[in-house]
Amino acid sequence: MLQAFAGASAWLAERTGVEGALGYAVVVGLAIIGHFVMNHVDNQRYEAAAREAEAKKAEEEAEEPEPQRNFTQTQLLHFDGTRDERLGDDKPIYLSLNGTVFDCSKGRDFYGPGGPYAMFAGHECGVSLAKMDFDKTYIDDLAGVANLNFGEKNTLDEWIEKFTHFKPYPILGRLVIDDMLPSSDRVLSQEDLAKNDGTGAIPDGYATAPIYLGVVGKVFDVSFGGVGFYGAGGGYNRFAGKDASRALAKMSFDPADTADPDVSNLTEKERKVLGDWVKTFEDKKNYPIAGRLE
Repeated sequence: MLQAFAGASAWLAERTGVEGALGYAVVVGLAIIGHFVMNHVDNQRYEAAAREAEAKKAEEEAEEPEPQRNFTQTQLLHFDGTRDERLGDDKPIYLSLNGTVFDCSKGRDFYGPGGPYAMFAGHECGVSLAKMDFDKTYIDDLAGVANLNFGEKNTLDEWIEKFTHFKPYPILGRLVIDDMLPSSDRVLSQEDLAKNDGTGAIPDGYATAPIYLGVVGKVFDVSFGGVGFYGAGGGYNRFAGKDASRALAKMSFDPADTADPDVSNLTEKERKVLGDWVKTFEDKKNYPIAGRLE
């Protein structure tokens, strides 16, 4: 092997006039090969990084933020970070500061079960944090914010600033306390129903305009969690501001079924479907009842 290398080196030196030309050639060859290999590896890394960046961008675009919604106290209380036995997973952690509802799930160590601020999860806690007082009488006292002194209001503003800009925790909507909700016994006309289709004025303390949906005489405000479905662009937006009893029972998007709320001639199966809708609205979604149709 060495003799062959020596012979080749002498042959190359004779023709190039350069002593040790074979060694130089080998070094140059190895450098070229190394450059090619490194470029190939770099290109693979670049392409992999580009694919990862594109995938991440697509994922972020797919995860568009939910439209802001209204919360009742009952709805907010559900999101306390405890275990959801039905789903087999931990619930998100929402809390309210002066009526603004934040998703504090990223702060589970602080606001989740066992954390130092766990008592605030699922509650309005503006007064408590403004006073830095964990007395339970200050929990859910949204009206008490108006009675804070100057220093306490500044402290509350600092908390809100911290949650909004420094954490930051996503803002999900507004807490509408029970005293601010309309009476479930008031009588509403079809005209009243039509005016509340999600395009009207936003009442004080709300995050979004009411979206009324009539079902077998009851009027549900589905802006409390159903904006993505019944609001503008939602799949069920055609039912907003209408009595959708017949359409929901028949699982129909036919305009004729939306225009005619009569349920007297439904089949037994359709009546069961309609009953399931009402049960979902009342027990699962906890949509507040804004009144009853005349």
